[in-house]
Amino acid sequence: MFMIDLNSDLGEGFGDYTIGMDSEILKYVSSANIACGWHAGDPVIMNATVKIAKEMKVAVGAHPGYNDLMGFGRRNMSLSFNELKMYVKYQLGAIMAISEVYGIKIQHLKPHGAMYNAAAVNYDYARAISEAIYEVDKNIILLGLANSEMITAGKAAGIKTANEVFADRAYMDDGTLVPRNMTGAIITDSDFVIKRAVKMIKHGTVESINGKTVSIKADSICVHGDNLKAVEFVKKIRASFESENIKIKNLSEIIT
Repeated sequence: MFMIDLNSDLGEGFGDYTIGMDSEILKYVSSANIACGWHAGDPVIMNATVKIAKEMKVAVGAHPGYNDLMGFGRRNMSLSFNELKMYVKYQLGAIMAISEVYGIKIQHLKPHGAMYNAAAVNYDYARAISEAIYEVDKNIILLGLANSEMITAGKAAGIKTANEVFADRAYMDDGTLVPRNMTGAIITDSDFVIKRAVKMIKHGTVESINGKTVSIKADSICVHGDNLKAVEFVKKIRASFESENIKIKNLSEIIT
């Protein structure tokens, strides 16, 4: 039997603005990456998302990003090692405080957007994030791009790591994600997404945007909450996994 965590980036509205259909997506995923107020989210939204996650028995993770509401955390920033480390600690502390009220321990941390992409290839960035986690709670799992610098740095820092793959994002030949401003970066064909997800889990490979076969390790698979077809994707993925003898478990049950 194969096991996989199914995660989604949630709580990414702000004030009166809503993005995605969090309450519906939470019915189908096993782990939620909750925005911590810098690229998106605010205290009210964070609280509401954690509350629903608990009701749905979904594991909660921190989803820190750059302090860039206007750019949704998708614009690059040049930060010192210490700045990035403190920024991650600050946001992790915020979601931990809210989760504590509901008796929830933070299961994992997944960087958002440009921070995620930078840490995937920049070892110093990955190390800053890893050390931030270790110094706050070394039991928190770092969820990072499969086979990336985040996985390497996390292991070196002495924390647990989980390899993440993406059902609805295209890959470059080197295993990094295709930039969102490139044609074909976002995949919207749900049948194709599902076949691709099953192949990632069962065979450990994904086809790049250029047709190259890329080796990949999958502990957790992400469906973005702001994808217009997110609910359709998670429904179909969950049903397909059951028929393919792939068991959906949260990260704490997979990464030991």
